[in-house]
Amino acid sequence: NVLITLYGISNCDTVRKAKKCLAAQGIDFHYHDFRKDGLSPELVSAWLNPMSADKLINRRSTTWKSLSKADQASLSASTVNDDSGKANELAINVIVAQPTLIKRPVLVLSNGELVIGFCETIYQQLGEA
Repeated sequence: NVLITLYGISNCDTVRKAKKCLAAQGIDFHYHDFRKDGLSPELVSAWLNPMSADKLINRRSTTWKSLSKADQASLSASTVNDDSGKANELAINVIVAQPTLIKRPVLVLSNGELVIGFCETIYQQLGEA
């Protein structure tokens, strides 16, 4: 019964650290590779709705630097969520097309909570829960 899903890409050192940390604690998790398994617009929208794009998007990545100015603008914190708080379709499409824009790893807990990036302390607390 897998309650946790770890999202990332297999050649990312941080994702490897996260996998190792979860495995060392005996935490059962499902691994979802952005590149191999893809990302749905619905999933990206669900991630963007509760948080700002600043938390989800890695603006230091090579992928970010290679985006057009228009795509970068669509992912700015002020334009990702519209007045109703819903994620902007253009931003979602850019992320689905370029999943390596997402800070890695993304850990989705059984209660739906998101943990963006790897923090060993947080991961160790999961094993104690």
